[in-house]
Amino acid sequence: MAELDVSYDPLTPVPQARRVFAAADAFSLWFSLGIGLLVLQAGAFLVPALSLGAALMAIVTGSVLGALLLAAAGVVGADTGLSAMGSLRPSLGARGAAIPAVLNAVQLAGWGAFEIIAMRDSADALGKQTFGVSSPLLWTLLFGALATWLAMMGPVSFVRRFLRAWGLWLLLGGAGWLTWRLLADHDLAALMARPGTGGMSFGAGVDLVVAMPLSWLPLIGDYTRFGRSPGGMFRGSGGGYLLANIWFMSLGAAYALLAGGGESLLLTALAASGGGVALLLIVIDETDNTFADIHSAAISTATLVKARPARLALVFGVICTAIALLAPIARYENFLLLIGSVFAPLFGVLLADHFVIRRRRAGPDAESLNLPGLLAWTIGIAAYQALSRLAPDTGATLPAFAVSAVAYVGFRMAGRRKAYA
Repeated sequence: MAELDVSYDPLTPVPQARRVFAAADAFSLWFSLGIGLLVLQAGAFLVPALSLGAALMAIVTGSVLGALLLAAAGVVGADTGLSAMGSLRPSLGARGAAIPAVLNAVQLAGWGAFEIIAMRDSADALGKQTFGVSSPLLWTLLFGALATWLAMMGPVSFVRRFLRAWGLWLLLGGAGWLTWRLLADHDLAALMARPGTGGMSFGAGVDLVVAMPLSWLPLIGDYTRFGRSPGGMFRGSGGGYLLANIWFMSLGAAYALLAGGGESLLLTALAASGGGVALLLIVIDETDNTFADIHSAAISTATLVKARPARLALVFGVICTAIALLAPIARYENFLLLIGSVFAPLFGVLLADHFVIRRRRAGPDAESLNLPGLLAWTIGIAAYQALSRLAPDTGATLPAFAVSAVAYVGFRMAGRRKAYA
């Protein structure tokens, strides 16, 4: 347990000697995080409103755009050695950065609970189908305990001891099996020929897809701060997530179309296609998403209170498991889009500050509040809400990201001209 890297202060850069992640480590982590049951279900939301061909185009377009922005946020963590929430202090100020830290901890507790619920329900359905035994309580406690233990170990131990050692190969085997059964048992040409039923535009589909990688923006710096080089973190994290998101969202859309739509029908179709074993492997692997939620919730909270992240991980693991025991699963599409409305504009500010204003050079944190950053963030959120209501078919996530970035650069440039006047 000498590698308990979570003991590092999230507001202090990771020492260079402990920045051990290579591009292959980042690829393994983000490929794994890009595959999961919720990604399958997100792909399922695209059909039958869109045809399978249009859904695949939306998946590729949204995944490319989202993965590029996600990888760019990862570069910030590698450049600074700071956690995702710690790196926001120059953009928002010390007090201003506390706002997204609280929001992030809250939403990650919700995400962790959703992941545990998804794993529990899927594993219980498979157990009932295979052995005639149902025990939701046991599955909830099992998955919650496993994810909490991994989160307490920290990212370096998780990737090196669990993921790259055997977890990634298990996942690849399961994903490969699901893909082979789809191609072997079904007529993809017939699926591609089915027209969409309408109800979702291509732009709205892209917006839903891009919300998946952007939902990881508040977390990626917690892992890339252990990277050996910014370039390696950009290539590894972006490439890993891009491949996984396209692969699994596409599987979700295809299997859902075969099942006639719906989350429960999607899982039924997967199991009926001979994918029960593969699905079980993916359920087990889904633990890594819950690990990331719990670990990053602890890291975000550690920017606000003086406590060891490992202990906070234990607290959040208990909270996520308790929520999973008490809360029924529900559609999470609106939850995804709500996250995008808050964090996508926020990271538009961060990337504009880091790459345009500071040009990747470290600078002092704002003492208390960085008003230009907070105002640009507010404008971005307002733009998202306005576009999602007034022009829902165009998509709002990427425009809101761009609006906040441009607004922040404009405010900072205007401030500089005023200072020189």
